[in-house]
Amino acid sequence: MAEFRERRSPGVRGANSSGTLLVTGVSAGAPSDGSHLVTITGVINGPTIREHEVYTRVLMAVGTAPSMGQLMPVVYSTKNPDKWGIVATPPPDMPPPPNMPPPPAGPTELR
Repeated sequence: MAEFRERRSPGVRGANSSGTLLVTGVSAGAPSDGSHLVTITGVINGPTIREHEVYTRVLMAVGTAPSMGQLMPVVYSTKNPDKWGIVATPPPDMPPPPNMPPPPAGPTELR
């Protein structure tokens, strides 16, 4: 008996696009272990969409939730903009260490 398989042509996956989220609402739950569940609502604007309303719930460290009116970089699916995510931004540069006294002159030995 012959075995027949359905041949599938490789489909083109949906492309992603970069956009900006304008935060229109933030609701933070009770803090627990230094973090809390934050609900963020807003509108995404990008090259293929305008004012698309979205929301998400994310676990964030206490004190790091966005504020209303804040603009955040996002990536969204061009086929379904309800599939989106906040782009991680690098932490701010650390300030230089305070002026430290120079190390002692000569060899240093631990005893």
